[in-house]
Formats: sequence, C-alpha cells, structure tokens
Amino acid sequence: PVLRALAAGDLPAARLAVGRIVGRDTADLDEAGIARAAIESLAESFCDGVVAPLFWLLLLGLPGLWAYKAVNTADSLIGHIEPPYRDFGWAAARLDDLLNLLPARLSALLLCLAGRGGWRILRRDHARHASPNAGWPEAAMAGVLRVRLGGPVSYEGQWHAKPWIGDGGAPDLAAMRRAAKVYLRACGLLWIIALGAAWLG
Repeated sequence: PVLRALAAGDLPAARLAVGRIVGRDTADLDEAGIARAAIESLAESFCDGVVAPLFWLLLLGLPGLWAYKAVNTADSLIGHIEPPYRDFGWAAARLDDLLNLLPARLSALLLCLAGRGGWRILRRDHARHASPNAGWPEAAMAGVLRVRLGGPVSYEGQWHAKPWIGDGGAPDLAAMRRAAKVYLRACGLLWIIALGAAWLG
C-alpha cells in the first residue's frame, strides 16, 4: 500500500499507509520521510517476521516458534509502556532482544548477500541504532541501497535526534522498489538455507 500510494503521487494515502506499520508521527512526512520509514520497517520485519521465526522453528521446532512469537508480540504490545506495566514490559523487551540476537545478524548477512554489497556500512553503522539488533538489518539495507536511514524522528510530537545510518542521499520511491527486490532475494536465500538445513537434519 505504501509503495502504490507513493507511486501514484498520493502523499496523504502514503502517510496513512506507512503510519499503520511504524510508531513515529507520519502526518507531515515528505516522500523521503515516508520512504525512510517504510524501508526501515521492511528491514526490521525481515528479521522479526521472517528470519527469527524460521530460525527458532528449525532450532527448537514448533515450541520454539510459538515461544518466539509470544515474546515478540509481547514486546510489540508492552515493551515500551510505562507504569503499571514497566517491569513486565522491560522483561519482554529484553527477552526479545536476546531471542533476536543471532537472527538479526543473520538477517544483515542475507541482505548484504542479496544486495551484493553493504558490508562497509553494516560494519560501521550497525551499532548506531538504539536497539542491539535492529541496527543490523537497517545498516545492511542502507548500505545495499546507498541511502541514509535513521536520523531525526518525531514520536507523539516530540523530536528525537537519532543518528544517521548509511551514506548517500535520502531514500525515494526508486529506493523503495530496490529495497523490495533485495528483500525478496534475501527471502529466497533464506529458504535455500532452511531447506538445506532441514535436509541435512
């Protein structure tokens, strides 16, 4: 929906669509801001929604998959909530960080392989993200696309000066299309690895 709306030149629809998948304020985003938010979400979801579930499924079977999804869902719902759920939310967030430790790095590796590059930015910028894991796929995607992700962002009307990740210019519609292709190729590589692991196992 984000890509289609942006391709049609419908910024209000693109803002609405990207607002459904990110937590930042989207009402005033321009094309670059929309593209940046969408690409960051795509990179993170490659880890959270594709690599990590398959990783835990292959490692521990269905119980591993269920446990991961339960923790990941809890982190999404309450991982950043203040009292009275702060302690429980903190535990969910830290456990999610732990469970994504290896999948995040595998995600970055696959994205760089799929995009045939990005290694320098991955090594340099993966630690610039506040999350110990999200910076890996985001830095890989930024390096592959040769764009800058991260940067200042607004949450509930408050601006946060986040570091930039990557070199190059601001992402645009063309970068979003390239990101989608890299994502699909990375998914293909992952399934080849998964099938090989299942066959050997």
